[in-house]
Amino acid sequence: MAQGTKVPYFVIKNQTVITKDHIRKLVTEHISATGIFLVDVRLSSTGRITVLIDRPEGLKIEDCVMLSKQISNDLGEELGDYELNVSSPGLDMPLLVPEQFMKNEGRMVDVMTGEGERLKGVMMNVTAGGFDLQTETKQKKETVTAVRSFNFEDVKSVKVIISFK
Repeated sequence: MAQGTKVPYFVIKNQTVITKDHIRKLVTEHISATGIFLVDVRLSSTGRITVLIDRPEGLKIEDCVMLSKQISNDLGEELGDYELNVSSPGLDMPLLVPEQFMKNEGRMVDVMTGEGERLKGVMMNVTAGGFDLQTETKQKKETVTAVRSFNFEDVKSVKVIISFK
């Protein structure tokens, strides 16, 4: 298996199988009623578990530390060697779950559509099923504003455009 390949599970000491669903369930139990939401769980063939979390008002390092300790306690010592990483998604990562889209409503985003078209604009009107994208184009001496609606399943990726103005 190539390095970096995603796997749905891995086997560690005593033939214990750890699945993404198992980790998801543990995380969900610990974050309910905290305002934290689960973005993704990744397992590697080398025993690395990566849990990506966030919250609408921004994640604190204490949130990651708390959840890491809780998951480690749940998994216990009998699992043997594994590496657990709990963090927020990076600034360069695409948005994956509706909560991330809602958190970033009103921001400039880079959208890659399912057909391969690349658009940049302001993400608006985020719902549980999709969002609108307001774009501006220059035609002659005028700026033309257009709004296009997307369902989440119709886009390959959406990334927040970071501006340091």
